[in-house]
Amino acid sequence: MHHRFEEKIAIVTGSAGGIGEAYARALVAEGAGVVIADTDAERGQAVADDLGAAALFVPTDVSDVDSAAALAAATIEHFGGIDVLVNNAAIYGGMQIESLLAIDWDYYRRFMSVNMDGALVVTRACWKAMRARGGGAIVNQSSTAAWMYSGFYGLAKVGINGLTQQLAAELGGHNIRVNAIAPGPIDTEATRGIVPAELIDDIVKGLSLKRRGTPEDLVGMCLFLLSDESSWVTGQIFNVDGGQIVRS
Repeated sequence: MHHRFEEKIAIVTGSAGGIGEAYARALVAEGAGVVIADTDAERGQAVADDLGAAALFVPTDVSDVDSAAALAAATIEHFGGIDVLVNNAAIYGGMQIESLLAIDWDYYRRFMSVNMDGALVVTRACWKAMRARGGGAIVNQSSTAAWMYSGFYGLAKVGINGLTQQLAAELGGHNIRVNAIAPGPIDTEATRGIVPAELIDDIVKGLSLKRRGTPEDLVGMCLFLLSDESSWVTGQIFNVDGGQIVRS
């Protein structure tokens, strides 16, 4: 098998389950050392234990500057450096559904601090270590929600898209590439808990490919964007959505 990430060290935030776990497992399968960074210590440690010596669990709150600094430090101490970063962590499962005009302000601030600011907080904590290794790649988790009415969740993802483009410009000179993946409707435990099945069925009818995505459907794009195969690709948002969004 072709190991694109031999001797590479990856951090995947929000990887105690769902899409982040799928990314982490795929990176390990391709030779990377992977840090499972999550607030869920029980599930995060279980994923790391299952992956063995190639993985390390570090409890992390991506909205907290000190926590992100500790994550970077623990990664460097354990593995010797940082090459690639996936900013996947988000408040999503159990998310409140409310309009921008009515959402509780403290909840909104907490939500945005994780779902939008978190990618910047962790990038700021890690980029110098990536530069020290000669560069690297970052993938941010966006969503097709950025291009349709999705309240504060969509707003956070619009922010992620802008952040991706801004950071690509700032980090390009250090040979650090920054791109984002915008998934369409993905069949995860978290989505099943939030979106009613009949609403999902309606969405799927509108897709070119008539099925929900799976975390595995996103893995190929993530690995491509983190690998040298995409060495001249940066500042881009890639929809992986079954043909949900068509932008001209």
